[in-house]
Amino acid sequence: MKILEERILKEGKALSDSVLKVDSFINHQVDPMLMDEMGKDFAEHFKDRNITKVLTIESSGIAPALTTAAHLGVPMIILKKQTSKILSGDVYQTRITSFTKGTSYELTLYKSYISKEDNVLLIDDFLANGEAAMGGSRLIEEAGAHLAGIGILIEKSFQRGRKRLLDAGYDVYSLARIAKLAEGVVEFVDDIEE
Repeated sequence: MKILEERILKEGKALSDSVLKVDSFINHQVDPMLMDEMGKDFAEHFKDRNITKVLTIESSGIAPALTTAAHLGVPMIILKKQTSKILSGDVYQTRITSFTKGTSYELTLYKSYISKEDNVLLIDDFLANGEAAMGGSRLIEEAGAHLAGIGILIEKSFQRGRKRLLDAGYDVYSLARIAKLAEGVVEFVDDIEE
């Protein structure tokens, strides 16, 4: 998606070969017009999949997942990372490790918000090693629902996440695919696979 790539080049900060800061327009300060365009793109790409729910992981995936859900006309579900005192036994949970933060946490999905009839689209902000998407997919499958596709804002194509998800049989659609990342350097994959 050209508009996202341009914003990454203009405002993103490549700090190393693994860290790209996009906090001025995606995950701290959020550009609602950009989120709407990305949601429209995801909705268009997955329009024939009979999506019934859009699922994301708190917190950076919420804005693009919400606009995607709005364009598809379906509810959005947020997988919780934080444990809650009001959690009952009616949840699905799985442990994942964040590539960026290097910490592990439980992803939680309330059973009442997903069913075997659901066709789910998973939206996430970054794809690095695929741990978050694999965790989300485990919860969807544990619920007996179908994972119809995975939408990613920014994919680090030089890491193993895409291959891991494709090898698991998932359809992955990324709006911006980064081929190379280094301090002050961002290069995109020329031909985006669809």
